[in-house]
Amino acid sequence: MNQNTNSDNGLLLNVENLKTYFAVKKGLLRRTVGYIKAVDGVSFSVRKGQTLGLVGESGCGKTTAARTIIRLIPATSGSVTFGGLDVLKADKKQLRSLRRRITIVFQDPYSSLNPRMTVGDIVGESLRVQKKLSRSRVTEQVNETLERVGLSREHVNRYPHEFSGGQRQRIGVARALVLRPELVICDEPVSALDVSIQSQILNLLKDLQDDFGLTFLFIAHDLAVVEFFCDVIAVMYLGKIVERADREEIYRNPLHPYTRALMSVIPKVDTQRRGQRTATGGEVPSALNPPDGCPFHPRCPLAEDICRRQMPAFEQKGGISDHFVACWKC
Repeated sequence: MNQNTNSDNGLLLNVENLKTYFAVKKGLLRRTVGYIKAVDGVSFSVRKGQTLGLVGESGCGKTTAARTIIRLIPATSGSVTFGGLDVLKADKKQLRSLRRRITIVFQDPYSSLNPRMTVGDIVGESLRVQKKLSRSRVTEQVNETLERVGLSREHVNRYPHEFSGGQRQRIGVARALVLRPELVICDEPVSALDVSIQSQILNLLKDLQDDFGLTFLFIAHDLAVVEFFCDVIAVMYLGKIVERADREEIYRNPLHPYTRALMSVIPKVDTQRRGQRTATGGEVPSALNPPDGCPFHPRCPLAEDICRRQMPAFEQKGGISDHFVACWKC
């Protein structure tokens, strides 16, 4: 069943049944013996100005899905439409235009910046390549963008190793922002930072969204961060989306057992709101040989025979129009 719940009005990004498989080869002849199903039939949509949070444990496929959407990784099948453009069928000219409209902030503020380039060169590189601006104009826009993310134009000639982790991530945000994109993919942008710095970066991203009308695809495994930042949340498990709803609804009434387990481990200061942790036994199954039926059933405390035999449909549950779940028991 189609997992998209938004109307076409204001739709910016639409992903349908996206699959990304990696071939496993063995032997002298390097024959394909199987496929790692990193992304296995993912569908969602994002409207202009909205923030969609894609959450799940490490290895669930959320980063692979995001990189497939912008064609950093080739898709096996499916469709990705961005502003009317069929991304997976776009030619070189269309892709060049797409790189201006979709940018990405990477997880690691250390490895994502070239240590041999100055801050000015890192932030201004895309302007020189995409817009072919004069050197003086590039410098002007780089200075403006650095100041907008809380840095100074005095930092232009410094190198990444001279900055703290939070400052480096601000440089990464500036690099993503300098082209004035429509969609910014944030791939766990605060997971490598101290808690106090995380809040600064998240508030910065919120301010930039208000000022420039940005749309975010926000990838994270920390549901406390997602609750603060996102409008809509899609929960991934083993390459599939198992639950999707508005932020308030999914935190008030999580339906899928996996979502409940993730929610139960969020630290809570208010002792009256603390609850029992939801147990999920066992290990995450291999994406090379996923289980039959519901992918979560080997770890689910509610699993029954039908869960082991048949994949549940992704459909509306709980009487809420925009709350979709793939579960037999929820």
